[in-house]
Amino acid sequence: MESVRRIAERVMENVERVILGKHQEVQLVLVSLLCQGHILIEDVPGVGKTVLAKSIARSIGCSFKRIQFTPDLLPSDVTGVNMYNQKTGEFEFRPGPIVAQIILADEINRATPKTQSALLESMEERQVTLDGTTHPLPRPFLVLATQNPIEYEGTFPLPEAQLDRFFMRLQIGYPSLAEEVTILGDQQRSHPLSSLEKVVEAEELVAAAEQVREVFVENSLRDYIVRLVHATREHTDVYLGASPRGSLALFHAAQARAAVEGRDYVIPDDVKALAKPTLAHRLIISPAARIRSVDSISIIDEILHSIPVPGMRMASRFRS
Repeated sequence: MESVRRIAERVMENVERVILGKHQEVQLVLVSLLCQGHILIEDVPGVGKTVLAKSIARSIGCSFKRIQFTPDLLPSDVTGVNMYNQKTGEFEFRPGPIVAQIILADEINRATPKTQSALLESMEERQVTLDGTTHPLPRPFLVLATQNPIEYEGTFPLPEAQLDRFFMRLQIGYPSLAEEVTILGDQQRSHPLSSLEKVVEAEELVAAAEQVREVFVENSLRDYIVRLVHATREHTDVYLGASPRGSLALFHAAQARAAVEGRDYVIPDDVKALAKPTLAHRLIISPAARIRSVDSISIIDEILHSIPVPGMRMASRFRS
């Protein structure tokens, strides 16, 4: 997995020239990209969501499109339309902004459920179908959807079934005091993004994604992943726990994290580090628990502390 580690290091170092102090968040985006999974970023405006998406796209030489979701946005504004060409006498497909490799779906919860569904269908099937004709989407294909966790007026919150289709949910957060001072200096005359160059070919990333699936996951760790997910279904504060899609997301994300760190095997720390980004958004908290201000992150933390980690057998296996 050394080749995957080198690719990951080049991309992360390049992106971190623009996104300061967010190594873990950049790594999570790269893990999702290697797993061909989409990301929901819940954060306040101005913390670098658009810059992060653009930096990833430029680093791997991918096409980038930004879709600003509004209540009057139609599904065809996302997917594209068939237009009649008077010269040829035939209908031609005019692709919408979804036909790109890196998509920023800004404030997805401001669009109507019908438009949200059009986007999520493209995410799941990785294709656009108009008038019976299917148009495949390019590879790699990553959607970074954002929503503001503070302002809910005039929004259409994503239903739980649609939230479950996102591979990860994460927050970027504010920079530290020193990092924000550095940002002021770096952007005094121009934005660092303008000089960001491609460091990896898109084809290399697709090949790396294929290698990630070969990362070894020991049986005790598979059992550990399933026990964590089952615990979310049995927790007293959870109305509906994570589905098997959550188990698969945690499994594949752990493989990708191991490969990014140069290992061809998964360790318990990979699973523990990715449990919250891959599972927390899949939980529906019971009304009684919400009244007590219980959230999904604290529940995952509690489950991680309660489920025994299969450490000793893994360590002895890899020493031999």
